Amino acid sequence: MTTTLETLQAHVGKTLGPGEWFSVDQKRINEFAEATGDHQFIHVDQEAAKQGPFGGTIAHGYLTLSLLPVLQKDVSIKVEGAKMGVNYGLDKVRFLTPVKEGKRVRLSSTLVSVVEKHPGQYLMKSKAVIEIEGEEKPAMIAETLGLVFV
Repeated sequence: MTTTLETLQAHVGKTLGPGEWFSVDQKRINEFAEATGDHQFIHVDQEAAKQGPFGGTIAHGYLTLSLLPVLQKDVSIKVEGAKMGVNYGLDKVRFLTPVKEGKRVRLSSTLVSVVEKHPGQYLMKSKAVIEIEGEEKPAMIAETLGLVFV
């Protein structure tokens, strides 16, 4: 969604999404394990993980978090005329339900606040909720921060 700087505040409290479903397969989980060095059996050993608490392999929590950029493309607010936007970080992240291998996830995002940090720089805080298809509780809830330069 695109809006102007003048109407950005009007979007505070509004939720965009949910976005499109995105599959989390074992190949992606294994590649994340390689990239991060986290090879715990619950992520990469399908046979051993069957005996574990989740009945199979699960995505790393940080893998779920790292999906935000691909999931946000469907549910983000773009400011018309902005020079650029950058990831400014997170205020809070909670991993509530593990994402089992083969499941699909999607994102909903609610704009929480917009604050002018410096002239021409606006900090946008959003509540990001990644849900898992067929699960009651979300995989993750996070407060994301983006800095927009106009």
